[in-house]
Amino acid sequence: MRLAVEAALEGIPLAELKRAADLLSRRYRAETRDGTLHLSSDLAARAYLATRLPATYAAVRASMESAAELTPDFTPKSLLDVGAGPGTALWAASDCWPSLEKAVMLEASPAIRALGQELSRHSQLLETEWRAADVARNLADTGPFDLVTLAYVLDELSPEEGLRLVERLWQAAKGMLLVVEPGTPAGWRRMMAVRKRLVDQGAHLAAPCPHAASCPLKEPDWCHFSRRVARSRLHRLAKGGEVPWEDEKYIYLAAARFPGVAAEARVLAPPKASSGKIELKLCLPGGQAEERLVTKRDGEGYRKARRLDWGDVG
Repeated sequence: MRLAVEAALEGIPLAELKRAADLLSRRYRAETRDGTLHLSSDLAARAYLATRLPATYAAVRASMESAAELTPDFTPKSLLDVGAGPGTALWAASDCWPSLEKAVMLEASPAIRALGQELSRHSQLLETEWRAADVARNLADTGPFDLVTLAYVLDELSPEEGLRLVERLWQAAKGMLLVVEPGTPAGWRRMMAVRKRLVDQGAHLAAPCPHAASCPLKEPDWCHFSRRVARSRLHRLAKGGEVPWEDEKYIYLAAARFPGVAAEARVLAPPKASSGKIELKLCLPGGQAEERLVTKRDGEGYRKARRLDWGDVG
């Protein structure tokens, strides 16, 4: 994928790429909904490849890994990705689940759809179909698919549009529906609405939640996770970044038609380690969040805690 992206960006003047990246970043941060697609031009689409694709891929791939960890018998063969962008979920899913054989990719923007088709020719899937689709208004009947993904889309829709779309996608998912959003307070609130709707529909929460009770976190706290992403030289130049990495904050929900492996707990924040002790913030199967102190006296529990990271199953 990296080589295909580099080829797609070859020859674009850096100044043009940086201006397009700056505009794209402002629109995403403001969650602008003005009737214009964020990726409405070829240059905006290529700026997305340079500045956002590495981070969104890392978040989607990590979300899938967490879901797969607790659903070891899930071997999807078909994928529906809604709001597919350049095919982020296609690449992540085919890496996470080698069982995948075919994919249908729905995307409204002609510019990013064309780039996605170009990139997907390099993937390992034997059958990939790209379709134009306005996911908020005229999503055609689809399904069923083993795996349905909706990544970084709800922030571009109204709350009502988003929940209607989630309901339709849940009906299309015969195995699992995976939703990923930016790890902001607003993204968490959207995900909590999605979570409630899916639980009401009878979904099993495969990840990250170890329970189906109401989320125990209260604002200004919120549930989210993070992935550190290495920046390429072009990435740093296009974003004006000085450090060789960035942290992508994200939130996700994997809803399944079947129960997964029960998780003992989920680590909700970076563990705080000091001499002979580790402080963990955990979401527990009973529906509560808890701060837990683990010390050397706990023996194997302490050794296990030392290996835990933010987002892990504890």
